[in-house]
Amino acid sequence: MGKGRLERQIDFVIEIDKLASVYRRTLLIDRSRNENDAEHSWRLGVMAMLLSEYAPGAIDVLRVMKMVLIHDLVEIDAGDTFCYDDAAAVGKAGRECAAADRIFAILPADQSRELRSLWEEFEAARTPEARFAAALDRLQPLLHNYYTEGAAWRAHGVTYEEVIKRNAHIADGAPRLWEFAKSLIDDASLKGWLPRRNR
Repeated sequence: MGKGRLERQIDFVIEIDKLASVYRRTLLIDRSRNENDAEHSWRLGVMAMLLSEYAPGAIDVLRVMKMVLIHDLVEIDAGDTFCYDDAAAVGKAGRECAAADRIFAILPADQSRELRSLWEEFEAARTPEARFAAALDRLQPLLHNYYTEGAAWRAHGVTYEEVIKRNAHIADGAPRLWEFAKSLIDDASLKGWLPRRNR
């Protein structure tokens, strides 16, 4: 006899505990260790709740929260790809799609479809909710980099121009948050935490 609905839901809850073992390049603000994907996703959920007033129009905040809470579950299998590492990004979409196939299939069919659809919506970044979720996903590590005096940027030789290019998309989902983020990037450069390529 196959597993029932509750058993499959619990299996999923147990499976996603693995997200806490996927470490990112971003340091915790106290610099004690690297942040893990579970902490990142939780922070984004809180940010969605607190910062939704900066979306450029009306959005479904619950939908955004769901999106940011599940957007990195694929990294249980695919791992975290450092956003400034172009070589590591090769094949990323295929790895993450295969991970989505396996991980979301643990759930009952209706919930599997819902979460897979939310993940695909986030990845496509075409809806206002997905663009706002993506803006938060870019802003959160930027905050950590700024409040650790550019620790991860400096450790990996990231330049001002790379950070601008990577994060300018914040404006698509939250123009006011991009203004704020840009002010932090500029200040980090002035303080010597983020070198400019052409200097």
